[in-house]
Amino acid sequence: MKGLVDVENFTIACAESCTGGLVMSRLTDFAGASAYVKGGVVAYNNDIKNKILHVKAETLEQFGAVSSQTALEMATNVREIFSATIGLSTTGVAGPDKSEGKVVGTVHIAIVGEDFSEVKEYRFSGFRTDIKAQAADAAFELLMKHTT
Repeated sequence: MKGLVDVENFTIACAESCTGGLVMSRLTDFAGASAYVKGGVVAYNNDIKNKILHVKAETLEQFGAVSSQTALEMATNVREIFSATIGLSTTGVAGPDKSEGKVVGTVHIAIVGEDFSEVKEYRFSGFRTDIKAQAADAAFELLMKHTT
């Protein structure tokens, strides 16, 4: 990551669901990651999304765990919890079965900074591991878009 972002002013926290920690794992693959990685939460069920990440119960009930609204709350809240400059989140359906009526491969990724936020919805294909990898790649693309 060094050279790709302004490390002096850049810190990140991640809230992951469908990627199961893969985004954080990749972030820490870079030497010097401790300078910018604040931490992360793998919130694989709604109870953890609500209790740890403070995603509103109303959001989960009305829109579901796999939604732009939930992804945005996850990114916003993890940024605040870890006092990071950027919050990044992933939530989706890795398969093999659909969830909450959402088809396998549906993923929502959100990024939140001090003066920006963006949420994107994706449709990936393949096995669980493929979908997780594609989602992590997309999260990095979104991160690079907002930090370079």
